[in-house]
Amino acid sequence: MPSVLVVEDDPSIRQSLIEVLAEHGYAVRSAADGFGGLREVTQTPVDAVVLDLGLPDLDGGDALRMIRGISSVPVLVATARDDEAEIIKLLNAGADDYLVKPFSGGQLVARLSAVLRRSGHVPSAGPAAGAPAVPAAEAGRVTTVGELAVDPGARTAHLAGRELRLTRREFDLLAFLALHAGQVVSKRRLLTEVWREPYVDDQTVDVHLSSLRRKLGERAAAPRYLLTVRGVGIKLVAPR
Repeated sequence: MPSVLVVEDDPSIRQSLIEVLAEHGYAVRSAADGFGGLREVTQTPVDAVVLDLGLPDLDGGDALRMIRGISSVPVLVATARDDEAEIIKLLNAGADDYLVKPFSGGQLVARLSAVLRRSGHVPSAGPAAGAPAVPAAEAGRVTTVGELAVDPGARTAHLAGRELRLTRREFDLLAFLALHAGQVVSKRRLLTEVWREPYVDDQTVDVHLSSLRRKLGERAAAPRYLLTVRGVGIKLVAPR
């Protein structure tokens, strides 16, 4: 699974980008400023960077040149500047592509996919890369938790007889939690065994859990199936 670093200072825009990318199967890390982004690139390899230019501590163009000084990671620049000379300058400085704000989530995902294809960049792999989230021995067993039934073999989940429309990653997450129903599972373990990316930001898990809760008809403030154990992790239980 490709990992992406989002460098964006606006909290609402940053969260929107994280949600869009996570929904499309990317493991997402984030930074709110230029130097934070540089630290992330230095400390943990990622497969691509989405870089905002209007950063509070460092001009995005300077951040791009500094990234290029330490890494060949593909960089997709997100900018409100549509001046042709400025865009040419960014591409010459090492940007792989650019998006002019405002842009849709679909545009972001399409451009990012194209950048990764053109670069031939191989997605970074965690220690268990290629292993299924649910072991083969468990793939044919339907797990029932309350009115929730999860079938890893058929990759289907039903709630009170109604099939849930889940993304690939949402299903992997639910199936893993169902396999360990009643047990508290840490976010770090989920990232390692479901995402197979032990160094990805915990926000990736939070985004998918939030989406799962909506599809299960619950909220974090009023959980039924997905209970958060503060400071420990999450567990799937039958509603009381």
